[in-house]
Amino acid sequence: MRFKSWPSLAVAAVALLAAGCTTPPAPSVARAPLKLTILHTNDHHGRFWPNADGEYGLAARKTLIDRVRAEVAAAGGHTLLLDGGDVNTGVPESDLQDAEPDFKGMDRLGYDAMAVGNHEFDKPPAVLAKQRQWVGFPLLSANIYRDGRRLFEPYRIFERGGYRIAVMGLTTDDTARMVLPDHIAGVTFRKPADEAAQLVPQLRRQADMVIAATHMGHYPDGQRGVNAPGDVAMARAVPGLDLIVGGHSQNPVCMLAENRRNPSHVPGQPCAPDRQNGAWIVQAHEWGKYVGRADFVIDGGRVELVRYQLMPVNLKLRGADGKKTLATEAIAEDAGLRAFLQPFQQAGQGRLSVTIGAADGVLDGDRARVRQQPTNLGTLIARAMMDRTGADLALINSGGVRDSLPAGPITYRDVLKVQPFANTVGVVTLTGAELLDYLGAAAKMTPGAGGFAQTAGVQLRIAAGRLLEARVAGQPIDAQRRYRLSINNFTAIGGDGYPKLNTHPNYVDSGFNDAEVLRAYIARHSPLKVADYAPGDAVQRR
Repeated sequence: MRFKSWPSLAVAAVALLAAGCTTPPAPSVARAPLKLTILHTNDHHGRFWPNADGEYGLAARKTLIDRVRAEVAAAGGHTLLLDGGDVNTGVPESDLQDAEPDFKGMDRLGYDAMAVGNHEFDKPPAVLAKQRQWVGFPLLSANIYRDGRRLFEPYRIFERGGYRIAVMGLTTDDTARMVLPDHIAGVTFRKPADEAAQLVPQLRRQADMVIAATHMGHYPDGQRGVNAPGDVAMARAVPGLDLIVGGHSQNPVCMLAENRRNPSHVPGQPCAPDRQNGAWIVQAHEWGKYVGRADFVIDGGRVELVRYQLMPVNLKLRGADGKKTLATEAIAEDAGLRAFLQPFQQAGQGRLSVTIGAADGVLDGDRARVRQQPTNLGTLIARAMMDRTGADLALINSGGVRDSLPAGPITYRDVLKVQPFANTVGVVTLTGAELLDYLGAAAKMTPGAGGFAQTAGVQLRIAAGRLLEARVAGQPIDAQRRYRLSINNFTAIGGDGYPKLNTHPNYVDSGFNDAEVLRAYIARHSPLKVADYAPGDAVQRR
């Protein structure tokens, strides 16, 4: 659907399309206009196989991409397939196999390049090196350095129809606080906008179109909270970009108007991308739920976007009767790719299908809620940490909660989907004054960010990001008393912007894997009663 035919978005779309187009140096010889289609995904997070409802998966994604490529080629056009990073972490069948099915599957889809995401560092360096060897396309990042040299290829220039298309990679500089230090020893993450400011003028002299494939996040109007600057801030700071193919914030970037994202975008409905300082900004949500399609024409030095859409990959909508139906047409899985991926799925299933317990309702780890408010799953995880360590209270960053636990039987696979990072559980003894300072830092975490705290054993009253009151076991925290706080090692090393506690003289890393701690707790306390873990008024905000 072309922008000009979107009645509900007419004002926004006209304003977006009226913006100017970047102009590279005039070519030495006349060339026919280039019709170029950019296809894009991001934040795959291990979803090589469709879910229980038959949604997404690499085999259906391949069918859709192959169809678009054939359509574009028949019309005399060309394509590029890009990804915004974070292939790793999210589904145990993938996690247990170092994302081998995902990287090798993406290679078979014919990706041209991908940005390096922060989750590419979830595994040790040897695993990342192996993953880079599994694919024939480059992992791009201009701002990751080791010993003063870039660790990855900063950009790649592709030729399509006699035109040169530059694709530059950039990775959030929040990565250093999001992964374990051992995985990035000697590695530095420079500010992406600074690296882009150096490279873009150079690329504009070499190419007809300049694209940034980024893993930085899209924050409307640049309002990023505690996160590092994202795509909007970079586009405003660095002129000369035609397109930003993003990831990290895991949103469908569909705008109602300038600087106003549409939070209620429905799969299959029109989507207008963002536009900042001459650069279009796109992002295709997460998990391969969509393939983004941006159709450009390059003519006479002008780069013009003529159509944009997010194409759902077998996404389903739940009706008023509770039943799910396809949002758009069904997309068949590519038989060859499915056959290639099947052994990986079977190997993972065999290790994860054992039932460990049960619950009488859903324990909520939905990303949109667990990063905004206390949930029963957050309480359960924190209680499991307290139970194992004998702590007075526990805190977990909500970014470490990646899925919900289902009603009914619970398997180890379900637990690993909730906590896939193989973090360890620690405990630190703090004075009441130290604990209040730490909880004060937790109170400042912006709702929606991965640092948003899920807790147990403590009651907090917060106003405008400021801690007003904290109680442990129903009593106000005594500045002179000593308290035992349980946290995971990621938070202890300063992950998600928390104060570092791993260097505190009273910090002890138990060595217990967080998913194993949760598994053991569920096994001992099953069947779980969801009502027992309702957070109630544990955190009051105003």
